[in-house]
Formats: sequence, structure tokens, C-alpha cells
Amino acid sequence: MATPKNYSVIKAFAILKAIRDADGWLSGCELSRRANLPQASGYRLIQTMEGIGVIAKGRRGQYRAGMLLLSISGSVRLLDLLRDAGEPVLARVATSLDITMHLAVLESGLVTCIGNYASPAAFPSHTRVGTLLKSCSSGLVKVLLAGLNKREVETLVMNGRLIAPTPFTATSSLRLYEELEIVRKRGFATDDRELHTKTWCMAVPVQESHGRTIAAISASDETSRMTPLREAKIRQALFEAAARLQNALYRSRPSENCLSAGDGRRAAKSRAKSRTAERHDTL
Repeated sequence: MATPKNYSVIKAFAILKAIRDADGWLSGCELSRRANLPQASGYRLIQTMEGIGVIAKGRRGQYRAGMLLLSISGSVRLLDLLRDAGEPVLARVATSLDITMHLAVLESGLVTCIGNYASPAAFPSHTRVGTLLKSCSSGLVKVLLAGLNKREVETLVMNGRLIAPTPFTATSSLRLYEELEIVRKRGFATDDRELHTKTWCMAVPVQESHGRTIAAISASDETSRMTPLREAKIRQALFEAAARLQNALYRSRPSENCLSAGDGRRAAKSRAKSRTAERHDTL
């Protein structure tokens, strides 16, 4: 029998998420509204959380994150969380499809590979853990750049001086911006012999709950092995892996758009049960 959920904890974290998403101080009423809580029950939780230092109250009676929350979050490294959560997810895909999976992040203006998972039969990859990816032709780099605005992209691509590792690499800034817009619309990026002449790659974003890209995962294979059917299988596997990694990081329900039809039906049933439980929840 499953352990019952403690809805007070869920509501407390709804308040923390509301504070995280705010640009500045929030009144108690606004904080409760953003957390989708009744004002009375929201106020009681806010008072309790202020009392233990998780949130702080300003001179005007408004609230923001407190020092206790800051000290706790400061001890958590995103890279460690990504690596720990990503290893089983990406290793499973690598084994099932005989490919090489990569996990990368954009940090301090540098794209770095932080995870590499390959089956014994996979086509050898040139990218290793710790590698700095400098070429915008990489699928991982394209996905991470697509999560930025145009000004940020311009800063990171060295004022338009693009590196061309192979004859298939585009070197026009305009072409790069057009491709990034395509990546944003379809949700994935490809690299067909653009980084290495014998390598094909596809990458998708790993996003937080509000859609901000925090990492990218990719699958690499030999170009000669690619067929439309294999490409479709890899694309589906990547979307599923990204959804499961996001779920492992944020304990959120994966989007049905990123899952198979069966997973989508199960997610819908789970949401319906959750809504029923919430309607019966009282303080």
C-alpha cells in the first residue's frame, strides 16, 4: 500500500516555487494566489515558513526567499544532480539502440560534456567527458544555444567567427540563427557530418518546469547506419529520455508530447487521480 501524500509539504513547496518565479518581494496575498492556495491556509504556511527561516519578511510585510533556503540550495550542484539522474536513463538508451549518448551543459559561456554513455557495439565517439564543445555545428551546442535569446547567442559565437570542422559545416551567422529558430520550433537539433565527416548526431533539450533549457542530451551514430526508420526511433528515444530525466530531477509528470502513446495514457490517468485527491484535501 502506497504511503499517503502529505499535502502540507506539497503546498509549502508551491509557495517556494512561487517565490522562485517572482522578480522581487511578494505580499502574502499575492504569494498565496501564485501558489494556488486559499488566503487563510496560505497565510498559515507562510507564517510557519518565515518562522524557520525558509522565507524572509521585509519591512513592508512582503516576502522573498530566506537564508535557510539559500544555505540549503548552495550545497547542491546542478552538474552532480544531472549526472546522477542522467546515468541510468541515458545508459539504458545507449544499450537498447547501440549508440553513444552524451549529456552537456552551458556554464559560464562554455558548452561542456558532463556525461558519455555507450554500448560496446556503438560507433566510437570523439566527445569525452570534460570536452569543451566550441563548434556551433554540434547538435548539443545547437540545442543549448536555441535556449538563449539572440543577444546571448551573438556573444557566445565570437562575433560571427564560426568554426568549420568539416566541409558540411555552415559558417554563416545568419544560417546559424535560422537553424536555431528551426530547433526551437521542432524541439531537436541534428548534426549530419557537420562536426565529424562520418558521424550523425541528434540532440534534444532537458528543461526545467518553466521551459528553460538546463542541459542537452544527444545520440551519436555512424552516418552510414542512418535510415529514416532508425532516425525516427532515435528521436523518440531521445524525447522519452529527456522527459524521464526531467521527471527524475523535478519529480514532475513528463509531457505526453515527449512520451509514447502508452506512457501518455498513463500520465493522463495519473493526473486525473491527483486532481481527485487534491479536491478532497483539507487543512
